[in-house]
Amino acid sequence: MTRKIIHIDMDAFFASVEQRDDPSLRGKPVAVGGGGPRGVVAAASYEARKFGVRSAMPGAQAVRRCPELLFVKPRFDVYASVSREIRAIFRDYTDAVEPLSLDEAYLDVTGAESARAVAEEIRARIRETTGLTASAGVSYNKFIAKLASDQNKPDGLCVILPGKGPAFVASLPVSRFHGVGPVTARKMERLGILTGADLRDRDLPFLQAHFGSYANYLYGAARGEDHRPVRASRISKSIGAERTFSTNISAEAELAERLAGIADAAWARVERARVHGRTVTLKLRHPSFETITRAKSFAEPIATRDAFLAAGRFLLAGQLPVPNGVRLLGLTLSGLVAEAERPQPALPL
Repeated sequence: MTRKIIHIDMDAFFASVEQRDDPSLRGKPVAVGGGGPRGVVAAASYEARKFGVRSAMPGAQAVRRCPELLFVKPRFDVYASVSREIRAIFRDYTDAVEPLSLDEAYLDVTGAESARAVAEEIRARIRETTGLTASAGVSYNKFIAKLASDQNKPDGLCVILPGKGPAFVASLPVSRFHGVGPVTARKMERLGILTGADLRDRDLPFLQAHFGSYANYLYGAARGEDHRPVRASRISKSIGAERTFSTNISAEAELAERLAGIADAAWARVERARVHGRTVTLKLRHPSFETITRAKSFAEPIATRDAFLAAGRFLLAGQLPVPNGVRLLGLTLSGLVAEAERPQPALPL
């Protein structure tokens, strides 16, 4: 079966989070990092990229390129929190999720009728949930999906069908290939390899002579081939679900009803993972994007959906009333242990 792989890549992630949370930064060149003599750019907004500002660039150099550049200190705890929200969305569609960093991941959705439709829905939900945009590449392997996600940035979607893969790869500069860094790209240039077509025209012995063990990957990539599977994260610290509402909800009865649906979705994942957990966390987001989390831990693992929901309703009651409404609700189980590791009650003798 031909695989269906999606690569999701958030657009200027760190900088976009800062622009979302501080309206005064929107539409302006922003760099996350330090602008001092030893400062380094961790991320740059698209407005800053127009001036040639890039991540890993010394802050002083970035200012020379863009004198109006605004520096903000990184908030990695916030970026990690948003990343968890995004990954929760991914797992509504597949358990085969391979994160590459806080802002990008591969998803294997081979069983889906339309990978394009899944990618479009994921992008829409990311926007609704986080207020941020993501670009997506859809193809039959990881290598081309990642190339495709960069094709129509920002806020773009690119689908490369199996029959189009080799020609797509041939048309691109090798500097865009995942795994070909600046040093390798310069070496390829010295060898006359500038595009995917140039790389395809070199035989395997030539590539082995110049690139060693990396040659097999390059040889296949130049032909649109990549057999690497999506490797899902094996360790989950928590399992949950969340929903962003099209309109803000303030009525207690409706919030309770929505929470029940979220608990159902989360508990289905708990059962698939065959785990139990001791801590339930409620997540609530106001229309202003202010996010509140409240947690309750228990001496014994929660083993049923009803107990999970009851804990969630208890936490929700502590946040009521909400006169301005709620735009997002989430419920998570953490402190996970496998069912087989859960202590069993002693049998009476």
